[in-house]
Amino acid sequence: MIGPVSTALAPDLAPPTTPGGRGGGTVRHLATKLGGAVVSLLMVIVLGFFLFRVLPGDPVKTITRGAPVGPQQLAALRHELGLDKPIAAQFVDYLAQLARGDLGESYQFRVPVSTLIGERIGPTVLLVGVATALAILVGLWLGTRAAWRRGSRFDRISTGVALLLWSAPTFWLGLVLLTVTGNLFPSQGLINPNTPAGFLPQTLDLLHHLTLPCLTLVAVLYAQYLLVMRSSLLEEMNADYLVTAKAKGLRDDLVRRRHAVPNAMLPTVTLIFLNLGLVVSGAVTVETVFSWPGLGLLTYQALQGPDLPLLQGLFVVLAGAVLVMNLIAELLYQVIDPRVRAT
Repeated sequence: MIGPVSTALAPDLAPPTTPGGRGGGTVRHLATKLGGAVVSLLMVIVLGFFLFRVLPGDPVKTITRGAPVGPQQLAALRHELGLDKPIAAQFVDYLAQLARGDLGESYQFRVPVSTLIGERIGPTVLLVGVATALAILVGLWLGTRAAWRRGSRFDRISTGVALLLWSAPTFWLGLVLLTVTGNLFPSQGLINPNTPAGFLPQTLDLLHHLTLPCLTLVAVLYAQYLLVMRSSLLEEMNADYLVTAKAKGLRDDLVRRRHAVPNAMLPTVTLIFLNLGLVVSGAVTVETVFSWPGLGLLTYQALQGPDLPLLQGLFVVLAGAVLVMNLIAELLYQVIDPRVRAT
């Protein structure tokens, strides 16, 4: 009797299942995150427009600096640029341009903003992308070993150096490297125009120019990964599953590599993808110090105007990159963390 009764009751005791329930939850989760990203982007558009309007300086006077122009010519230029309209009307025009995929025309360079961003994004991705990749590798490696040897001389030295470099102003660190290295490395530009044509000479010259700005960024960025990885791994070290793994006789390095590090990586994933979003934004101070022709230097040049269309376009593109990478990080959590899928 027990077997048939238990079998008959089993469907009633089992939790109710909805066809595609897990898939529906995933879709709702993705839709929520995507909606949040869209709302954030809209807020960025509104904030960027009004924020740059309060910057000191007159774009028209900056454009005509050094030229003999009268009040009538200034007024005509304001009318041409649309700066004589009320702020509300300018905002409506700006939204209409964005709806057409038009970022406007730069006051300073007199070319479309999208063209300028397209020309400068390559050097920025090269510089910040290489620096970010190196910083991730160095920071995670040092952070893992510092946590596993907590309290040791290696832990104290690596953590102390990381905190020191992280607190140093980036532009100051770049200037120090320029002073220390002297004439060993170029101080500006991407490639020397006198470099012979050919893949190998051009590549070597590019790497020569890349060394100092990349080293400056790595010195500042790797500390974040070291500290986050060290903190995450310390929280995992006393977990029951690690005690069980050690009790089974696994070697210390296997316990760390196969069990502790994968779980400690979860907080680091968010940091990695946020910084990948910032790869597009570049580093304004580093690119300015080394005259690296990327988006960072372009932002600095736009602020001097202020070049309103260029600043607005850069702000939207850079914020959009961060939002996209943050969204990818949320999606990746669904893959690497079963606890997120369960909710």
